[in-house]
Amino acid sequence: MSERLEDIAAAIVANGKGLLAADESSGTIKKRFDVIGVESTADSRRDYREMMFRARDAMTKYISGVILYDETIRQKAADGTPLVDIIKASGAIPGIKVDAGAKPLAGFPGDTITEGLDGLRERLADYYKLGARFAKWRAVIDIDTGKGVPSATSIGSNTHALARYAALCQEAGIVPIVEPEVLMDGAHDIDTCFEVSRATLTRLYDELYAARVVLEGTILKPNMVLSGKKSGKVDRPEQVAVPGIAFLSGGQEDEEATANLNAINAIGPHPWKLTFSYGRALQAAPQKAWSGKASNVAAGQAAFTHRAHMNYLAALGKWQPALEKAA
Repeated sequence: MSERLEDIAAAIVANGKGLLAADESSGTIKKRFDVIGVESTADSRRDYREMMFRARDAMTKYISGVILYDETIRQKAADGTPLVDIIKASGAIPGIKVDAGAKPLAGFPGDTITEGLDGLRERLADYYKLGARFAKWRAVIDIDTGKGVPSATSIGSNTHALARYAALCQEAGIVPIVEPEVLMDGAHDIDTCFEVSRATLTRLYDELYAARVVLEGTILKPNMVLSGKKSGKVDRPEQVAVPGIAFLSGGQEDEEATANLNAINAIGPHPWKLTFSYGRALQAAPQKAWSGKASNVAAGQAAFTHRAHMNYLAALGKWQPALEKAA
């Protein structure tokens, strides 16, 4: 395919397809494997991800790209084929997570700053050679109105870092996914989430413009606007606001993430393609079905294909709850 940033970005959001976020750190995937009773080793992590990447129907029909972890982009399948080549063979685009995680922001209790800019230019050059054509950087914005979180400094620092990362990506020929995630963990209501999300996105695009980032060669990965989990409120899908392009699931249940994406698209048409970039909301069902057993690979692939298909339909505004029951 074309190596133009604009063409790669367009392919990522084409025709209802979305991203599989398979970039969990080794520590995170160990927690997921503990739930299904599977020991987390380099081989078991490879086997699990290979199972998804070889789910041909899911990958060719519904998945446009895969976000990988540093370990995974360097791994080979059991038969010796690089995992990156399996992804490419399905028509999907390999991508890579490049941030070093969120750390406490000095002087601002409750706020965090995502690190990883040091040495990023060299790492991006390496990832390009390994086959990555897009990257992801996640900024974390928590909400705690009682403690004045997030601060303006947190929003400013995180969006400035996102813009610097995006500029370095484009210099390396890699499409940056910019992910300013306003967390849904707090006790806030949907209006508070909207105001914080709006402030974050407004500042983000000021920073991207100042950094001379070509917007046509970027993908925005925002949170959906929702009440916090601790608020006790459950928002109807029709209430969820629309701030961007490739939504993260942010801890939503599988079907909830699908229903909300569908509702956003159903109120269109929109000036942008609104699709998914899901981790847990695509993987929880296949992880449980697979459970680390070679005899369960087909069942895991079937579960992954179903969830990918449901989100593909949601990205087109054509999903219905009855389709879940029919499966």
